[in-house]
This record gives sequence, structure tokens and C-alpha cells, in this order.
Amino acid sequence: WRKKMIEEIEKAMILYTKGNKIKHDVAHFLKVHQYARIIGKLEHLEKREQEILEVAAIVHDIACPMCREKYGNSAGYLQEQEGPVLVKDFLKNYSLDEAFIERVAYLVGHHHTYKDVDGLDYQILLEADFLVNGDESNLTKEAIEKMKKNVFKTKTGIELLNHIFEL
Repeated sequence: WRKKMIEEIEKAMILYTKGNKIKHDVAHFLKVHQYARIIGKLEHLEKREQEILEVAAIVHDIACPMCREKYGNSAGYLQEQEGPVLVKDFLKNYSLDEAFIERVAYLVGHHHTYKDVDGLDYQILLEADFLVNGDESNLTKEAIEKMKKNVFKTKTGIELLNHIFEL
């Protein structure tokens, strides 16, 4: 039943974005979710941690539409500031325990913070989001190499980064 819940949350998130095609919100979180799922599975996360990671990957940018409306941009620090409250409200109607929702909210509130990473779920979310952001932002090889050196830690994440960006 958990697998079905992931799809329900994913569908709800697609609807939540209100068809924001111009900013590619839906395509972005779908890609981040897929990378997070792959890395988490190949890094052998425990079942619950994998589920938390996948839900966090789906909702990690939940604050983007609101931040663009409220502040005129969706800078990372604004997403981290506004996201946790939105996540808690968004997930309240699912049969998820409080600790699960709190961890997802924590991850959303830190997905642009690369220091004091506490947990493999957090590490993998950073890596999955960067794999997508790096591709979408046309970053320089130097910027990608710097992220690899400073942020990437999982064997799978590093392997994907090396292949995708031809490092």
C-alpha cells in the first residue's frame, strides 16, 4: 500500500503545481524523485528511510510557486524557509506518522543546505536534486566538479554524476 501512496502523493503534487509548465516544476520533481529512488535503492536504504526520501523528493520544491508569487523568485533559502509548513499541511491527509512527516519537512527545509548533512536520506536528496539542477542550469564543468568534490558522497550518486556530465 505504501507504493500506491507514493503515486498518490506524486499525483497530488502534480495537481498542486497548477500546471506550472513555464517553470517546469512537475518535470523537475519527477526527475528528482526518480534519481532519489534509484540512488536510495542502490545504496540500500532501509524501507522507511527510502519512503521518506521518495516523499521528500516529490515535495522538495513545494514552496516554489508560492515563493515566486510572494517574493518574485524561488531562491533556495526562501524554499527552505517556506517549504516545511506547506509540506506538513500537504501530507496531513495521508496515513503517515508524525515522525515521518517531520523528517520530510526537515529535508525540504534543508535541501539547499550542504553542510551538517545528517542522514543518508538527506545526502541522497541533495545529490538527486543537483543531478537535475546541474542538467537544467547548464552549469560549467568546474561548478559540477566542485559539487562532486564538496557534496557528493554516495557511490551511486558519484557514478551517475560522472556519467551524466562526462567527468
